Amino acid sequence: MVQVLDSGTREFRPPDPDGFREWVRENKSRELKNKVISEREAVERYVADGDYLCIECCYTNRGPNSLLREIVRQRKKDLWLAGRFMYFDATILIGAGCVSKLDVGYFGLGRSLHKAIETGKVKTVEWSNGAMTMRLLAGAMGAPFAPVRFLGGTDAFRNSGAKLIEDPFTGKPVVLLPALNPDVAIIHAHQCDVYGNARVFGTSVSPKDVAMASRKVIVSAEEIIDAEETRRNPGLTTIPYYFVDAVVDAPFGSHPGTMPGLYGSDTEHIIELMMLANADKIETYLDKYIYSVETQQQYLEQRVGLAKLLQFKRNEVIKEGYR
Repeated sequence: MVQVLDSGTREFRPPDPDGFREWVRENKSRELKNKVISEREAVERYVADGDYLCIECCYTNRGPNSLLREIVRQRKKDLWLAGRFMYFDATILIGAGCVSKLDVGYFGLGRSLHKAIETGKVKTVEWSNGAMTMRLLAGAMGAPFAPVRFLGGTDAFRNSGAKLIEDPFTGKPVVLLPALNPDVAIIHAHQCDVYGNARVFGTSVSPKDVAMASRKVIVSAEEIIDAEETRRNPGLTTIPYYFVDAVVDAPFGSHPGTMPGLYGSDTEHIIELMMLANADKIETYLDKYIYSVETQQQYLEQRVGLAKLLQFKRNEVIKEGYR
């Protein structure tokens, strides 16, 4: 009989691998159909108030930032945010009033964010970046938990929903992390065909696991490629089409962050965000860069500018991955 030695004290979404499997069986199709829609339509259709939202990767590196801005623009509410590498992402979404709960590896910045946490407006559950990644892996595997040999004996364990048990094989303590199956994931890829076969090159975390673990998946991409290109080299596909619900054509979709191999980060923009967040003026940032424009294209043209974008663009051309 397994003995529970210790337990975290915070709320977490209980794993339901059988329920998730049944949902996928009933709602996911392997039909090859064109899934390309706009950011606005993707968020309207697949992100609902109260959803558990997972942002794959992070705001400053291959972040799905055009989709994040659209979520703010549509003023989605009561989201439970999965925060592995949350920093700017959480700052923006919490500052916009979109988030009520936060599973976090480490906290973001800004007085408005910390005020929301301190006053209880946003409930936080602490894990670690590695723990959140392992929870998603368990969700992708259809397992109820992931066993790990870290987190135990820390304040993060105490403020999480993990359990410490006696390993029935060795008799030694091991931490169990509850599996995570988000309602919706937003992922930014280098390339994607119209059916949803997505390619991610270079620096990454776990795009395939996030897609496999989530009920609804929106992929934005720097480039929409021909499906014949996917068929010619299927080994470059990171996320197969049948996990993906919507595809968004989003050049510079990670701005102001970097897209490895394509463009660097807009440091000036990121510093502006940091300064406004730390001065408790996140609303100024939201008004200037999100609410004042209606689309990603308007954001790039009116708030960033073509000349500035070209300064960040690199010369690499992605054909067969990194050359």
